[in-house]
Amino acid sequence: MGSVKSESRRILVIGGGIVGSATALALLGRGHAVTLVDEEGPRRRASWGNAGHIAIEQVEPLASLATVMGVPRQLLARDGALALPWREAGRWLPFVARLAWAARPSAFARGQAALSGLLARAMPAWQRYVEALGAPALLRRTGHIIVWDRPESAARGRQAWQADVPEGIRFRDLTADEEAQIAALRGGKAPAGALYCEGSGSIAGHDLLEAALRARFAALGGRWLQGRARLWAEGATVLAALADGTPLLADEIIVAGGVLSRPLLEGLGFAVPMIAERGYHLQAPGARWPADLPPVVFEDRAMIVTRFEDSVRASSFVELARPGAPADPAKWAALRRRISELGLPFELPGAEWLGARPTLPDYLPAIGRSRHHTNLLYAFGHQHLGLTLGPLSGEIIADLVEGRAPPVSLAPFDIERFGARRGAST
Repeated sequence: MGSVKSESRRILVIGGGIVGSATALALLGRGHAVTLVDEEGPRRRASWGNAGHIAIEQVEPLASLATVMGVPRQLLARDGALALPWREAGRWLPFVARLAWAARPSAFARGQAALSGLLARAMPAWQRYVEALGAPALLRRTGHIIVWDRPESAARGRQAWQADVPEGIRFRDLTADEEAQIAALRGGKAPAGALYCEGSGSIAGHDLLEAALRARFAALGGRWLQGRARLWAEGATVLAALADGTPLLADEIIVAGGVLSRPLLEGLGFAVPMIAERGYHLQAPGARWPADLPPVVFEDRAMIVTRFEDSVRASSFVELARPGAPADPAKWAALRRRISELGLPFELPGAEWLGARPTLPDYLPAIGRSRHHTNLLYAFGHQHLGLTLGPLSGEIIADLVEGRAPPVSLAPFDIERFGARRGAST
């Protein structure tokens, strides 16, 4: 890859979600001067609105034949997770067409191999990350529990999860005490089936994570700016400024802005067929939810419930739309109905949240260095795995900045896999 760059460099990171902030922290820890520009506040960002689940078991890209074949069932199901709003058809129709192409068996197999390589390294990266933050208790390596309502779905689900167990994961039956705890959670009703997944993890809380991150970022001398960045190219060099024209001087520029990465890179001529895969959650005080219970996935209800240190959160839905499209209140109503029908100790109505996962049609992230610009790198498009892969992605980008070989091949994550570059906009 060339010689290792050991000198301190000026780095601009665009994006304050888990990927961007982990990248900035990794570079600060290696002695570089880092400025982070963040357009969105944390309450809008998918990194801080997710289920808090470190999902190293999710090695199968959602761009699969099973996903494509299951679309009609998901759309018709009372508790289906997928939503394709007709008013947003101009956005999701091209995306779904690309997804179907990426779902062909050969492409799926390549995607699974690439994703497995990242996920096998995700938990060690998280351990290094929380140690760097000085907050190891943020990482909970307690696994998660999968629950089914119906015997037929329990049989199918158990078979699917246990057919090809990912590296670092073990599935087992619940103990008698765990079965009793899940039954009590459901108002005394035992589920039709359940599995305990060991090896996955979760975080103690998003607010705790952000506080630790901000404190460590400041302690290392990082510069964190709230605002919108714009990029343009002069020859092979990318330049940056804030929207008000303030220059952002940097030796290296890293685009890690989630769904906001698309217009930045398209302005430089890249094809970025990314969509906002929007998720909804409800959050409530956690006093009634068992504090020692790991995240619980209610698969037949397309819902995951996570107990954090000071609250409990129920998350669901895959809604393909524009990032700023109006919210659908029916999604929150459906979450409340599911919670009530299960009899869960979740205080309703709960605080509502909506955010956009940055998703590319093959369900692989974009991570790498531009082949056309000497100072441009990128890390975005992590779909449901942004929290899971954030610290590892940050380490990979830091390696690229310093001219070091990353721990995995980045060929599957090259943004130009979606086609040749277009002419840059002016």
